[in-house]
Amino acid sequence: MIPVEDLLAKVRAYNPNTNEPLIRAAYSYGWDMHKGQTRQSGEPYFSHPVEVAMLLTEQRLDDATIITALLHDTIEDTRTTFTEIAEMFSTEIAVLVDGVTKLTNLQLSSTQTKQAENFRKLFMAMSKDLRVILVKLADRLHNMRTIRHMAAHKQAQKAHETMDIYAPLAGRMGMQWMREELEDLSFAVLQPEARSSIMRRFVTLQKASGDVIARITLDIINELKKAEVAADVTGRAKRPFSIWRKMEEKELGFSRLSDIYGFRVICTSEQDCYRALGVIHQRWRAVPGRFKDYISQPKSNGYRSLHTTVSGRDGKRVEVQIRTREMHDVAEGGVAAHWSYRDGQRAENRFAVDPAKWLETITERFEAAEDHDEFMEHVKLEMYSDQVFCFTPKGEVVALPKGATPLDFAYAIHTRIGHSCAGAKVDGMRVPLWTRLKNGQSVEITTAEGQSPQVTWIDIVKTGRAKQAIRRALREEDIVRFQRLGRELMRVALDHVGKKATDKVLETAARAFDLPNTDALLAKVGATDVSARKVVERLYPELIASAPEAEVAPNKAIVGLNPDDKFTRGSCCQPVPGERIVGITYRGSGVVVHGIDCKRLVTYEDQPDRWLDIRWAAGHHAAVHAVTLDLTISNEGGVLGRICTLIGEQNANISDLRFTDRKPDFYRLLVDVDVRDSEHLHAVMMAIETDSDVAALRRERDVAKAPA
Repeated sequence: MIPVEDLLAKVRAYNPNTNEPLIRAAYSYGWDMHKGQTRQSGEPYFSHPVEVAMLLTEQRLDDATIITALLHDTIEDTRTTFTEIAEMFSTEIAVLVDGVTKLTNLQLSSTQTKQAENFRKLFMAMSKDLRVILVKLADRLHNMRTIRHMAAHKQAQKAHETMDIYAPLAGRMGMQWMREELEDLSFAVLQPEARSSIMRRFVTLQKASGDVIARITLDIINELKKAEVAADVTGRAKRPFSIWRKMEEKELGFSRLSDIYGFRVICTSEQDCYRALGVIHQRWRAVPGRFKDYISQPKSNGYRSLHTTVSGRDGKRVEVQIRTREMHDVAEGGVAAHWSYRDGQRAENRFAVDPAKWLETITERFEAAEDHDEFMEHVKLEMYSDQVFCFTPKGEVVALPKGATPLDFAYAIHTRIGHSCAGAKVDGMRVPLWTRLKNGQSVEITTAEGQSPQVTWIDIVKTGRAKQAIRRALREEDIVRFQRLGRELMRVALDHVGKKATDKVLETAARAFDLPNTDALLAKVGATDVSARKVVERLYPELIASAPEAEVAPNKAIVGLNPDDKFTRGSCCQPVPGERIVGITYRGSGVVVHGIDCKRLVTYEDQPDRWLDIRWAAGHHAAVHAVTLDLTISNEGGVLGRICTLIGEQNANISDLRFTDRKPDFYRLLVDVDVRDSEHLHAVMMAIETDSDVAALRRERDVAKAPA
């Protein structure tokens, strides 16, 4: 275990004014609290907090953060309390330790809904003091470095959690070195054979070509010396996971990958950075499209650097990063650079970002998300995004994530501009709204009065801000339509039992369903979240019992068609009563009914004259609507018979059954089941899923089956 003197020597190296007695007291206290506890490796448990503290000294962090690292497991794993730490050390340190404890207790590997809530708590904890997450990241890094001592299933769980959450978070905070190491350690757990294969290829490559890094480093140094540019040059091979990801993205074999080496040029001034770039581009051929200027357009976490890729020796591509020493400190420490010390003083690094402002930029959209899916989408977009910088016609810079479109650009300027966007010009050329923007392009947005967001825009935009604004606009538009439809459905349902849909009746119904007002009730009825019959049944149970729900004839199942119109259900999506639908007209064959979420509808976006606003008729539908279910079941005697029985018990008929795959241990089959409506279908699927021999069940939807 690392002695306290070694830890203090590390801290003194960058902060001679450190409070040694307090750090020594924290070391002693942590040792006493964890006495008798051991790690999976058999080492004393306290060796782990000390290693975490040592990791944080490499970032030259303040005394409070170092002491928090030494004590970060005491509240959770020992008899100590928040009050005791506050009295012995300080309230600041107690709050930090408590924050790390709360992060440790978050189960970030759970279901998506739970995970979204945990992410909210994660960002809430970060927003109080970002040093909490710095300690947690160092804690996770040391645990990943020693993960081989854990059980195999625990290793896999921690590796997935690290890859999905902690590694991208470290990258978003600007701590790229930590992100790369966390990813690579997780990669070694999750895909050990793939990582070993890449390492073997590296060894073979080095034997064949010698020490390429040393030769290219010397080449760059010599060229810079000739131009009298003072700089330190270092080179390294990229980590195995970084290479693996590039192979997967570009679908290339290792032998075809070229830019697997990276070089860093640390200059004395910003002016020298650009001079060094010129020297390198004069000596080696620059690869088009691979230059990024993060000095003039820094990332939100303060990162500044010039990135370029050139063809070096033997035609090999190498990536070169050029920056000053101040920029390098921020590039290594990211947001943590705000707390860094140098020579006993908080480092005055003009490039280090204010953590409060950084947190505001990353979390400002999250709390506005109205459901878990939206929140997770926003988090992932923010965590994984790289940036492109585009210009307005007036020369103002707009920062967007990589892959953003003119629609994202419009919403970044103002929500109103986004809603009314009718077209775009990029560098003076008219382009489709789904065009992916590139660095340095000038974008001009054309707006039109009366334009409003379209459903298809959701798939076009990249940014969380744009997606959120479009969804909100569509929801508001839907609510108005649903309210109109709900009012009509309620009028018909109440007329059926001899009552009127007065304001007082509807207000009473809203209270009965714990809804805030009549509009909320009508919207739910119109969206089929609540059936009009159920509302009437809640208000007048004695009347509804004596008035059985009307039977709907199959040929009268759709409302909104002309009397002579014939209709068929789309075989691609197989909509059933209770689901939102739309009609598409076909010359000579009537109307085909599609579910509102059918992917086939994209085909008809430019043919609005063929769309019909239709809905299912209210009432009791016959079980004549075939739906195809895709089942995977165990290849055991009696399983198929049980499935058929379960379907029959739900009063549903099997109209067809066909096997698509037969294996020694499982069968996969498609079953056509005739159901009444969406509730009946849900009941059938729930009944099937209760059987322990059903490995998978989903509703089959095949766009290829749709009419052309």
